[in-house]
Amino acid sequence: MTAQAGTGRTNQKQRTRTAIVAAARELIATGAEATMPAIARAALVSEATAYRYFPDLPSLISEALAGAWPPPAEALAPLGDCADPVERIAFACEFLLRGVLARQGAVRAVIAATITRPDTATARPGIRFGLIDHALLPLEGTLGATDPEAFAQLKRDLAVVVSAEALFTLIDLCRLDPDDAIASAVRTATALTKAAVLTPEGPARPAGRRPLG
Repeated sequence: MTAQAGTGRTNQKQRTRTAIVAAARELIATGAEATMPAIARAALVSEATAYRYFPDLPSLISEALAGAWPPPAEALAPLGDCADPVERIAFACEFLLRGVLARQGAVRAVIAATITRPDTATARPGIRFGLIDHALLPLEGTLGATDPEAFAQLKRDLAVVVSAEALFTLIDLCRLDPDDAIASAVRTATALTKAAVLTPEGPARPAGRRPLG
């Protein structure tokens, strides 16, 4: 094989991969269910070809979603200099869940795939964790310093609520409409945050500082 032929083959592989990812992005944007057969059809390739480039659906969707979600700091930028962790977590929760709704076909497909194959769970984007961490930045010098385990537990608790799984439970099983489901999740997230912030001695204070008076 000549060098030119090898380069042409490499370029063709890259074009095929790009076409598959582009087809996945377009399908995700519609909110429709994202499956490997549907993506392959949209990319004008066989399903077997799609699997040669991506071993499973989560890895393909993860690449297709790369860049679709803004970084946490950018996502929470509308809050300005707000330092209230309760308000910040409420905003982060609604931001995530509305984004999930807009892409729910792909999100549901990834959740389903990783439930049956837990070994693929690492391919999930994990957007919630960055949003939660950034929303709780004002607590790093207070609760995070005085009680690191309680701070870590708060983040774990919030990861259950600020999630696609919670949203789909509220919509599918509790029969709430999407707006009511989001409002319910936001209320729960803010209640968890308030409970953690309001210690028995009052609001959490920066480590090393004593209350006045």
